[in-house]
Amino acid sequence: MNEPRTWNPFRAALRAQESGLVVVIVLLGILLTVFGGTVPRVVGFKTSESGERSPIVEQQNKFLNAHNLAKLAKDTSFIAIMAVGATFVIISGGIDLSVGAIYALSSVLTAMVFNAFGPEGRDATGVMPALLGALVCIAIATMCGLLNGSMIVLLRVHPFIITLGTMAIYRGVAFVITKGVSIGAFPAVFRAFGTWNINGLSMTPMLVMIFVTIIGAIYLSRMAAGRRVYAIGGNELASRYSGIRVERVKLTVFIFSGLTAGISALLALGYYGSGSSGDGQGYELNVIAAAVVGGASLSGGRGSAVGALLGALLIQMISSGIDILHIDNNYSQIIIGTVVVLAVVLDQFNSWLARRRLLKAA
Repeated sequence: MNEPRTWNPFRAALRAQESGLVVVIVLLGILLTVFGGTVPRVVGFKTSESGERSPIVEQQNKFLNAHNLAKLAKDTSFIAIMAVGATFVIISGGIDLSVGAIYALSSVLTAMVFNAFGPEGRDATGVMPALLGALVCIAIATMCGLLNGSMIVLLRVHPFIITLGTMAIYRGVAFVITKGVSIGAFPAVFRAFGTWNINGLSMTPMLVMIFVTIIGAIYLSRMAAGRRVYAIGGNELASRYSGIRVERVKLTVFIFSGLTAGISALLALGYYGSGSSGDGQGYELNVIAAAVVGGASLSGGRGSAVGALLGALLIQMISSGIDILHIDNNYSQIIIGTVVVLAVVLDQFNSWLARRRLLKAA
C-alpha cells in the first residue's frame, strides 16, 4: 500500500504558474547587478575639527541599492494594481483598452475636488476633504468600468471596440474639463498619506499593491465567483448552458478593472501631488503587457493576480535596466512590445502542446 505524499512547499512552488517568472526576474536582477556598474551616492556627512561638514560619498551598485529598489517598488505599484484588474478582464476573454483613460479622468476630477479645499483643507485636520476626494476617485473609476461593461453586455459588441471608443471619450473629457492644465494644491493630510515612506521606501503604494494582489488572488482562486470568470473565459457557451450568468460576470470584471484604475490614480495623486489629462498616457500597453507576461492568456481562461504583479515587476525592471545600461530610451517601447509578442507566442505554443496532450490521451 502506497503511503500518502506529504505536502512539499518547495515542490508546490516549482509547479506554480508564476515560478518561471520568478526565475526570469531573479536572473534579470543578477544581470543588471553585474553589468549595471556603480554610481556615487552621498551616504552621510562628516564634521571636521573646524566645524565644516563634508559629504561622505560611496560607490553603490546602480541596480542593487536601496534608492533604486525603492523607486522600482513604487513605479511597479501603479501598474501592478491596474494589471490585477485587467487580468480579471483578460481571463474572462475580454480586453480593456481604457484603463489609462479611466486613470486620467478619475485623477483630474479628484484633483479638482482636492484643489477646491486647498493645502490646508477646510477643517481642522483636512481628513474629511481627503476622504471625500478618495471617494470621488473610486466612484468615478468604478462608474467608468460599469459603463464599459454595460455597453459590452447590452450592445453585444466586442470589448476591444467599446473600450477603444471609451478610451478616447474619457481622456477627451479629462482634457476638456482641465484645458490641459495640471491641477495641484491638495490637502496636506492626503499628501502625507501618499508620500509616507520608511527609509526612502514608499510604503503606501507598495502596501496597497500587495493588498490588492492578495484580494485578487483569493477572489480568483478561492471563491466560486472567481471560478466563473475562468469558466466563461475557457468556454463561454458551455458556461452559459451550465447556468452561469455570463453577462453578470462580464459586468463584474469590467467594474473591477475600473476600480483598480481608480485606486492606482488615487495613489499617484497622493505621491506626485498633481493630476492632469495626460496622466496614464500609454498605460494601456504596460498594463496589458504586465497581465500577459504574467501568464494571462488573451484567448481567456488563464491568468492570476500574482502573475500580474510579477509581470508588472518584470516590465518595470526592463524599463529600469534600459536606463541603467544607458540604452536609448526610444527603444523602451520596442523592447516592451517585443516582450509582449514573445509572451503571446509562448502562450500559443503552450496551448498547442496542451491540445496535443489531450488528443493523445483521447
